[in-house]
Amino acid sequence: MGEFNIDIQLDQLPNGYRYLSDLLLKNPRAKSGYSQVDHVVLTPFGIFVIETKNYQGIIYGSKERKTWLVNGKFKMMNPFVQNYGHIRALTSLLDKKYQDKFISMVSFTKRCTFKVDLDYRKIASNEIIVYDIE
Repeated sequence: MGEFNIDIQLDQLPNGYRYLSDLLLKNPRAKSGYSQVDHVVLTPFGIFVIETKNYQGIIYGSKERKTWLVNGKFKMMNPFVQNYGHIRALTSLLDKKYQDKFISMVSFTKRCTFKVDLDYRKIASNEIIVYDIE
């Protein structure tokens, strides 16, 4: 459902922007051998790689933790670590001149609240976390 909501928003991007959704890329570093990338958005400003999460409850996490918690009980992979794997898989397919153009973005639905590093909320970063209503 979260990915569908992002697709609706991406359909409204201006001319000159392109996006791909639900990509399956070979990734020898992943346990399955593949990376499933939710969205890649090509813009004049950079290549946004969006990981979409549709969790309900409180999300606890920080940059240095490999796993985050949902409601203090259930573990989930740090979505930025997950997205870093996606970006590495994408960079292996592209010319090296594009490697510094990637921006990692994680989108959560409004069904959750955050107890995560405030650094992820700074737009100046190349790692951004947003609610789907933003």
